[in-house]
Amino acid sequence: MARKQFDLIVFDWDGTLMDSTSTIVKCIQAAARDLKLPVPGDDRAAHVIGLGLHEAMQAVLPDVDPAFYPRMVERYRYHFLSRDHEISLFPGVHDMLEELSQAGYFLAVATGKSRVGLNRAMNDVKVLSLFDATRCADETFSKPHPAMLQELTRELGQDMRRTVMIGDTTHDLLMASNAGAAGIAVEYGAHPVDQLHACKPLFSAKTVAELHQWLSEHA
Repeated sequence: MARKQFDLIVFDWDGTLMDSTSTIVKCIQAAARDLKLPVPGDDRAAHVIGLGLHEAMQAVLPDVDPAFYPRMVERYRYHFLSRDHEISLFPGVHDMLEELSQAGYFLAVATGKSRVGLNRAMNDVKVLSLFDATRCADETFSKPHPAMLQELTRELGQDMRRTVMIGDTTHDLLMASNAGAAGIAVEYGAHPVDQLHACKPLFSAKTVAELHQWLSEHA
């Protein structure tokens, strides 16, 4: 069956497929506390989710001595590693991915996580086999630079005009826009809905079920 609009569906990981937003926020705050730096509020910490780790630490604490950023990353990793086994996929995500994979879509991930972190997470929740390609922030430019989508389409031999990026942050939607791909927002992750809507996504899903239904009918 000919697909309607897209051949390649690219997902963000944290806050889109993985229910990890609150854990990431707590780990950023714990890292700042360890180093006796100003502890960012929940909203500020959530806003940097999706960026590469170094970019995220610079964005969340722009006024500290840059010498602290590598130490913030190290402390963040320490806290996240001690808790990442507690994190799971959002309910309904596994079924959605399996259905899309069986329907013949190319599936990919574009994430601010490191390669080691993404592989471990995908392995833990048993979805490695469902994805055709993945890109991490420590392998290329951080979002919202278009490089991740450019590299994924090239690797999979896909057309950017038949590619959609799905994410919970403006970083994801701006990357899609910068690359010339379509963007779909999910409203249950890290960024406020009004900021997502300002990026003019093709569709905005309130829940995983709503996203699944839209993709089944329109993608």
